[in-house]
Amino acid sequence: MNPLYLDNAATTPVRPQVLEAMLPYLTHAFGNPSSHHEVGDQAARALADARARVAAIVGMRAGDVIFTSGGTEANNLAIKGIAVAALLDRGARHVITTPIEHESILESVDYLRRVHGFDVTLLPVDAAGRVAAAALAEALRPETAVVSIGYANNEVGTVQDAVGLSAVTAPERVPLHLDAVQAAGWLPLSGTGADAISIAGHKVGAPKGTGVLAVRGRIRLEPLLHGGGQERGRRSGTENVAGAVAVATALELAETERVESAARVAAARDTFIAGVLALVPTARLTGDPVRRLPGTASFTFAGTSGEAVLLELERRGVTSSSGSACAAGSDEPSHVLRALGIADEVAQTSVRFTFPHAPVDVSGLARAVADAVAAVQSAP
Repeated sequence: MNPLYLDNAATTPVRPQVLEAMLPYLTHAFGNPSSHHEVGDQAARALADARARVAAIVGMRAGDVIFTSGGTEANNLAIKGIAVAALLDRGARHVITTPIEHESILESVDYLRRVHGFDVTLLPVDAAGRVAAAALAEALRPETAVVSIGYANNEVGTVQDAVGLSAVTAPERVPLHLDAVQAAGWLPLSGTGADAISIAGHKVGAPKGTGVLAVRGRIRLEPLLHGGGQERGRRSGTENVAGAVAVATALELAETERVESAARVAAARDTFIAGVLALVPTARLTGDPVRRLPGTASFTFAGTSGEAVLLELERRGVTSSSGSACAAGSDEPSHVLRALGIADEVAQTSVRFTFPHAPVDVSGLARAVADAVAAVQSAP
């Protein structure tokens, strides 16, 4: 079979249209948007335009959009910024999240616990990784500063009911932050009811080092970076104009094709999942079988090593991963799979396949997976 790159949840190639859109702001229109001359004004106009374009996609105002260095910074700014502001304003010292979040969420929450004395509630998830709105309602307190939940999980692809969760937080006036890093390009970003949304550019065809945190204007945010007061005082530092243009362009392209590509990719994913489950007796699909990202298929293969299966797949022209790229090199079983109730020895056999928006030929993929697993199982 032809070589297949199926690790798009880790990163995607930069779209040619994005490179073209960026180029002027890396060459002749290189000015600092804070400078009061024509070259600076060119950059300022491009930055304002990019901000408005992103705002239209997430369903917020242009002034709500903060350009960041990626999803990790956006998540840190959302959680720490909202929580510390709430602490300063009303003494709030409680945050809510789940045990299956990205490390940038969990480590930010742990920082609040260690440094500022916050109480942390980890909402339970079921065996598919779903959060119940009733559990969230029960966990809310008068002193809850922020709720942070991943719109779609980065390892198993389970999609949360964002609208249902926001229906719980909104009446209590508790800000809901959605980590939409994996959801962008696959799921609608507007109409969720979220008060803050994180996006990473390199998941949708923009370069690494670009991202967005959109926070509704009524939510006070304590900045992490202090200095010149850029981004309405919420993130100081000279703006990455080319990066902002890249994110806006990539998001627009992804949104234009989202409905068609999500349906097409989901159909290919389902065919692949059915093939793997039919050909590999030890295969177990992880995550929600229905409410999952269109491009994500994740399995455990009991009795193997996930890393060994990955090597065998690469020999067969298939590039995939054993889970979150941010945890690469760790010998610890996935905290996500542990939270789903999967035993450590089985969790260490996990393999994740994440598809691109572009059409790919998956006709021989399930057989390649079966052959790779068989090779590992038969190895001395």
